[in-house]
Amino acid sequence: MFSYFFYGLQQDIKLLCVAPVVCALFRAIFIAAFGPYTSLKGQGAKFWHCFRYGFWWGMDWNAYVLAAGALFVSLPGAFFPGWYAAGDTARLAGLGVYLVVLYTAFWGKLLFYYHYRDIYNHLLWMGKHADKKNLLDIFFHQNHGLWILLSYVPFLAGTLYLTQLWLATPRLPYPALDGAAGYAFNFAVVLAAVALFYYCRFGGTFRHADKPEWDEIPPVVKADIFLAKATVDDLVALEIVWKHPMNELLTHSDEDAASRMDSVMPSPDWRALPSPLLAFRRRARGARITPPRHIFYLLAESYEQAPLDAPYECLHIAEGGRRFAEDPHTFSPVHFLAGGTLSQTSLVAQLLGIYDANLELNEREDFWHGAPPTALARQLKSLGYRCVFWYGGALNWASLQHFLPAAGFDAAYGGPDICGPKAPRTWLGVYDHLFLEEAARRIPAMEDEGPALHLLYTTANHGPYTIPVADYGYTTESVMPEAPDRVKADAMAQRRLGCYWYADWALFRFVSQMKALYPDSLFLVTGDHTMRLIPFEDGIVNRPGPTVREQAATYFAIHHPELAPDQFAGNTIGSHMNILPTLMELLAPAGHEYLSLFPPLTEPIDHIVTPYHWLTPRRVGNFGDACHQPLWPADGEPPRPDDGRWQAERDGWRELSGWLARHPELLTRT
Repeated sequence: MFSYFFYGLQQDIKLLCVAPVVCALFRAIFIAAFGPYTSLKGQGAKFWHCFRYGFWWGMDWNAYVLAAGALFVSLPGAFFPGWYAAGDTARLAGLGVYLVVLYTAFWGKLLFYYHYRDIYNHLLWMGKHADKKNLLDIFFHQNHGLWILLSYVPFLAGTLYLTQLWLATPRLPYPALDGAAGYAFNFAVVLAAVALFYYCRFGGTFRHADKPEWDEIPPVVKADIFLAKATVDDLVALEIVWKHPMNELLTHSDEDAASRMDSVMPSPDWRALPSPLLAFRRRARGARITPPRHIFYLLAESYEQAPLDAPYECLHIAEGGRRFAEDPHTFSPVHFLAGGTLSQTSLVAQLLGIYDANLELNEREDFWHGAPPTALARQLKSLGYRCVFWYGGALNWASLQHFLPAAGFDAAYGGPDICGPKAPRTWLGVYDHLFLEEAARRIPAMEDEGPALHLLYTTANHGPYTIPVADYGYTTESVMPEAPDRVKADAMAQRRLGCYWYADWALFRFVSQMKALYPDSLFLVTGDHTMRLIPFEDGIVNRPGPTVREQAATYFAIHHPELAPDQFAGNTIGSHMNILPTLMELLAPAGHEYLSLFPPLTEPIDHIVTPYHWLTPRRVGNFGDACHQPLWPADGEPPRPDDGRWQAERDGWRELSGWLARHPELLTRT
């Protein structure tokens, strides 16, 4: 009877080898698809340790193949000969289910990295509020989802066929032992099976405390940011995300949070104030321009700085933004950080004057009834401006219909509502030029309502990039005749670049219309965050991927006929969080009190810290990747490991946001 278990256990051990091989193959494909390596010469050690450590770390999940086979196939097979005879079929069926899980997780990681340049992370939790139809649209139309689904068939068939051949290889014979020796052997086999499971489950050790984890990745691997991420198997990465469902800021005590907030507070006596935000009172020095009747704040989806940089001028997809930035009455720092890395986090930071810090403040009911006194609209209303929000999509996105009134906006309009249900649109919103045309038609009708801020948020520059841009004038040869041939021939790159060109065209077409209608207007144009736009794989520059700055810097420009560059203190850096105080210093009378965590662009700025990046006039850093790089690195100059110099300030800003989320009584109620 035990011989059946002995033979079955050998089959389970064979199966144990399959999943790690598949995971290693997935790791190799991921590295080949996204890795920045042009040659593997001299890099053998770090790749060896990447695959070695990844193998053992992946055993955290893969070891259960052995356990499942032993418990559900081999053990009952020892008592039921019929089940033993069907054992390999049962094993293949169970392995097939697990392979489907692995393959799904692998494709999910590839798509996640394609869009966010990272393996699975906390952004997955934010997906619960995403537009599911848009996600499906991106999957099928941008990421060739049908082909991905069809690929399951050859993958599963091929893998199971090879596994069947592997299971057919000879097994060790059961020794002919009688009496106590036989019992001892059987006991030793069971004990060895249990020990093997735990040895694999704990990553090549019998100590649970020594299991592989991120902090223990070999230094030679961890020094390479990309390869360190490639070391993590997909199910392990998902498990890490799953174990951290709640933003840790919400679990901190006020005492712990206050000790971290000390690093960013302007005065040590802030704890005596009713709200920590009151420590950031500022007084305007006096209006620098004649306050206009119209402020146009244009926030463009994924409109980033890189296309305006010299290496990418051959693309000619940001000519509107370039002309606007070069106007003598425009100030446009070329190193400008977004308030968030996603649309929601960026929008919340700009509207509330505090970082969202991935708390999803717009989805919290407390922020549907009140807002911090740092909020943009609430403070502009103190200067007599009516605040109107225009969004190309529906206002149920990100709970805007609840969030915007609480943030201080007097009115809000969604693209489908003002343009009609038949207006051409993506899942996100109405095509930009149609949405902006309708807003331009309606704005003059509001003239009698007094001075106004119009914040217009566009949506078109977003996957799956299906807008028929050729209908609006885009062709490869007419827009980018001198671009590399590989860029011109890359169909997906052309879809992305074409949508960016279209967004730029629609955006600055609206600016021109409003300048002609209201020449004294103040214009601000920025992007909500960056995107994976430049087709580096097509050889447009002599490096395989973006610099840290290119991944972080969004576009920003501010324009008024009375502005001059010398009004901005020689600044070359800025962030979304500097916009509000800049507006107050340009428009408010002397002595007017306002609240801002950050200084205006009219004062010298020596550094900027967000929850995601830091920036100085010389370097830029990424907290997520723990690295930094010069703003203009030489081709091939890699990022350096971060030294943690801005970590305390980052923690302080994040804790301040967490403090307000935990203390909704500090919000100003509508």
